[in-house]
Amino acid sequence: MAHIVAQLDPADFAELANTLGDIPETVVEVHLLRKKLCKAFVAGSPSSFSAAIVQSHFDSEEPMGFGTEARALWELLQLVEGWDCISVNRQCAKPLGDLIENSNGVKVRYYDDVYHSLTRPVQLFTHDHVRELTTQDRSLIASAPTEIQGGGYENMETMLSEGIVAGAIDAGRLVSIAHTSGVTDLHGEIGVGTLEPWRKRGLCSAAASIVSNRLQKQGRVPVWSTGEDNFASLRVAAKLGFREISRRTYVIPIKS
Repeated sequence: MAHIVAQLDPADFAELANTLGDIPETVVEVHLLRKKLCKAFVAGSPSSFSAAIVQSHFDSEEPMGFGTEARALWELLQLVEGWDCISVNRQCAKPLGDLIENSNGVKVRYYDDVYHSLTRPVQLFTHDHVRELTTQDRSLIASAPTEIQGGGYENMETMLSEGIVAGAIDAGRLVSIAHTSGVTDLHGEIGVGTLEPWRKRGLCSAAASIVSNRLQKQGRVPVWSTGEDNFASLRVAAKLGFREISRRTYVIPIKS
């Protein structure tokens, strides 16, 4: 029987979020679906799909694909605008890559995204310049470079009031940030960023340990995902006590 392939109505986002489940690999997507901060596409129905794609409003170039049927994912990708790569289950990465190569006449490359969780008490680090940020720090974040302003919420006010944010301040400037980029009932994914001149000073470790500790006090499991060769991020995760639990793979068409 042919799949019904369609863009999902936002009214059905909650149903898709429930189907994806509350696991480390789905934290950000479930968060975005519940807040309606994304587009979603399904082959099948929200409660029973062969493939699904969630495309964030913030990182539209890198949608997330779910399901193990490569051909259904490829059919869905025909509906998705502005994508440069897609993160999928590792077992269907190569079949999907073959479909892209054969259909579009381009080569693809593969890149693993490593997922970690923190199920034991976080290793706490402190630094004189690092503290938790609140809604009173809006202007501090707003004046910082884009790469350390955080995201994942409707606006900065909501990120500070509903999420958890910590940062390093040097001479009145925000130079490093750790924040929840997505929160579900059971998990919270942590995003981090530090400006180049302030790296390797322990700022990221201190900020991320604050966010991790707060998540654990809420009864949530902190989640950390990063690229397979992002060794700086991998080292911070290990310092805090995170352990690798799974991997997904980016399928990346190579532009000529």
